[in-house]
Amino acid sequence: MNMFVTLNAVEKLPLRKPISAGVILSYKCSSACRHCMYACSPFWSADWVSERDLKTILSRLSLWIKPSPYGADRVSLNYGLHFTGGEPFLNFKLLVRATELANDLGIPSLFVETNCFWCVDDKDTRERLRALKEAGLKGVLISVNPFILEQVPFERTERAVRISEDVFGSNTMVYQEIYYHQFRKMNIRGTMSLEQYLEIGSSALRYAELLPMGRTCYKLEKLFEKHPAKIFFGESCLPELTRNWHVHIDNYLNYMTGYCGGISLGKITELDFSNSYTELGDKPILSALVRDIRELYDLAVKDFNYSESEKGYVSKCHLCIDIRRHIVKQTDEFKELQPRELYHYLE
Repeated sequence: MNMFVTLNAVEKLPLRKPISAGVILSYKCSSACRHCMYACSPFWSADWVSERDLKTILSRLSLWIKPSPYGADRVSLNYGLHFTGGEPFLNFKLLVRATELANDLGIPSLFVETNCFWCVDDKDTRERLRALKEAGLKGVLISVNPFILEQVPFERTERAVRISEDVFGSNTMVYQEIYYHQFRKMNIRGTMSLEQYLEIGSSALRYAELLPMGRTCYKLEKLFEKHPAKIFFGESCLPELTRNWHVHIDNYLNYMTGYCGGISLGKITELDFSNSYTELGDKPILSALVRDIRELYDLAVKDFNYSESEKGYVSKCHLCIDIRRHIVKQTDEFKELQPRELYHYLE
């Protein structure tokens, strides 16, 4: 079925109520990981989400968020609601308050995602995790991979896992466990560059859920086969743009689906989820992506002098974000290209 329809000559995109979501408290992070889909970095303006906006976001999400299949007090990667970034522990006071607000609203399966940079000693780590649990947090997701290992000493990750298991028990998620166990077996201490890791432990890299989008397209392009733009012509982004699980709402209220950083369907305060569609008449880039990525390419070539990369593209997402970055550098007329700062930290 073609979900993209034309009603009264106004293009509309199906809008589905989100059943699981992440709230980006800020794009500011302690690291600038090469694989980051949202181009997070220490150089971002913090612009932490305000408590007023948090209340608005969480109040809306509380109507739809579904719990983990194991229950509202359990956590699962693609269920419930999580706080993320950037790195949410950079503003611990805000993280605690966000947890309290979400818990008061009865939002199920609530957890936080972290890179563990802050886990410098047992006492502080335990106190923070206990404070979050008392505020209503149900669990924690600890990110572990060779890209974070470049920036966060592995002993901090080990500390986070050990103490989180004490505090949250089985609601401690390690993503991805294969790297956690590999790094322990390698007896890693401190950090390790990706280049060094590739020399001694690269066999596990094939297990990485490395999505070819965001900063990955630029910082890790050597890991992928590249193709000319025409290979991706005819592809639509409709499945990503209409996905209702693991959506994200950022600190600027942008509603983003499909891990598509820098593409906003609109402010969550303005989207009418009681309706089945959202209008795209004033969002030509979204409209083009729904039909055929070639339309975005043709628009960029014709109106913004875009030139195809001689090196090629690793995915349709690479082609898309490269075009969007080119356009953002020339104009701010497309309100769906938000937040604009994201496009400045891709490389």
